[in-house]
Amino acid sequence: MEQARDKFAYLDEVSLYNQKKVLNIFASNRLALRHFNGTDGYGYDDVGRDTLNRVVADIFGAESAVASPMIASGTHALSLALFGVLRPNDVVLSISGEPYDTLQDIIYKEGIGSLADFGVKFNCIELNDDGSFNKDKIAEFLQNNKVKMVYIQRSRGYAWRPALTIGQIEDICAFVRNIQEDVIIFCDNCYGEFVEKREPTEVGVDYCAGSFIKNIGGGIAPTGGYIAGKSHLIELVAGRLTAPSIGTEIGSYSYGYRLFYQGIFMAPHVVNQALKTAVLFSTALTNLGYETLPKANETLSDIVCSIKLGSADKLISFCQAIQSVSPIDGYVTPEPWDMPGYNDPVIMAAGCFVQGASIELSCDGPIREPYIAYLQGGLTLEHGILALEKVLERLI
Repeated sequence: MEQARDKFAYLDEVSLYNQKKVLNIFASNRLALRHFNGTDGYGYDDVGRDTLNRVVADIFGAESAVASPMIASGTHALSLALFGVLRPNDVVLSISGEPYDTLQDIIYKEGIGSLADFGVKFNCIELNDDGSFNKDKIAEFLQNNKVKMVYIQRSRGYAWRPALTIGQIEDICAFVRNIQEDVIIFCDNCYGEFVEKREPTEVGVDYCAGSFIKNIGGGIAPTGGYIAGKSHLIELVAGRLTAPSIGTEIGSYSYGYRLFYQGIFMAPHVVNQALKTAVLFSTALTNLGYETLPKANETLSDIVCSIKLGSADKLISFCQAIQSVSPIDGYVTPEPWDMPGYNDPVIMAAGCFVQGASIELSCDGPIREPYIAYLQGGLTLEHGILALEKVLERLI
């Protein structure tokens, strides 16, 4: 805790900035109790839904947003963002390597209604070993191909690299547009909301997407996701969510929207707690000789801490330790299994109040070398401290 003091002070500064930002956005949108009420049927004139869309758009400094409980997960939000905008034979260039495991079938697998089935050509350029963009290869591809979309994944997924900072994203957006001015730049923003003072859509990204059961939902939103960005792109995405020409004009949610608004209000503080938990784990395990990300001198740009454990037994034991201090299902012992959407057996510890909520303290990892545990979330730093104590008991 003492070693992390300076980084904690920086995280408090970011949290205070983003809390003020959210309060100002709530005030400017004249948020009131009536916005919590649900609707049924078609959901015409659903003021809670429409205002939530505007609030989310303002958070991202964007022209428009779709923020909906009908979006089932982060993967669903990303799929909507891609299918809404891309058309047959379009060319996509991912400049941050291969996208996250759950997107592999959506992009490549044939015969299931994937992008590949529609003739979308998806190309990838890996990051450099130091986690920077490979500008030489990016420039070469853009100069020799007409690209519809440049794809950026902010978080690390199951790769051994730091998350991309907003500064890096800002720099690469300017670089890309200097070569192809009209290319659409999309960012997978999962795990990144409220980590820094700016969001990708404020530094050159055309639109981004994420999940309400990650950062932006503050551990309170029960479901949902968002896509935010330029209006003409969000209109296409909304047409994919409901139907073309209908978009966000309909879509009821009878349970009401209070938990979504309350989650957004809590999110800057909760993200602060998750980041402090990541810093605490990184510092303690580095002291024990393990290789971790983030490193002590790095700017955090997502809520994940990666720990290279070196063996399957240690990875399994690490995740079981996290599960044992979970508020829900703490009595359960997780084991690796072949989860849908993943290419390797995966072990997941997630004793959450909202099922699968990555903003709550959880840990997972594929059972493959070099056996990396990906710890994320934490609603309170106190919970993170207790989890670290349990992990240290197992590892030492």
